[in-house]
Amino acid sequence: MDAPVDESLVTYTHVIYALHGLSVAIALTSAASIVGSFLFSLPSAVAVTMNYARRSAVYGTYLDSHFRWQIRTFWYGLLIALVVFTVSVPLMLVLVGFVTLWIGVTMIGAWLVYRVLRGWLALRDRRPMYV
Repeated sequence: MDAPVDESLVTYTHVIYALHGLSVAIALTSAASIVGSFLFSLPSAVAVTMNYARRSAVYGTYLDSHFRWQIRTFWYGLLIALVVFTVSVPLMLVLVGFVTLWIGVTMIGAWLVYRVLRGWLALRDRRPMYV
């Protein structure tokens, strides 16, 4: 991970974090949940597409770890949300599912905010993310 880094790619990675941050901000200022906004909004879809489009350009640099961090945040968030919904929806018949869904979505939302902030702060300090 000692390869030289093109400054335009650093800026590009900041833009990706900003798009994910925008998704979170949209959720916090509207009726949308952080999970719903992060996984299904246009800013996040654009951000993940940008990750895949330039992934090969950052290979071998510390930015590669940020791209993996961002991509994994999106896909793991989707996977965990699907598990929470799959478990909670049938339980709604006995009313417990409403509680498990609320708790699950709240925890996933907090995790997504943590991942965006931690990654962006590490990028600001030009540190790689652990993977």
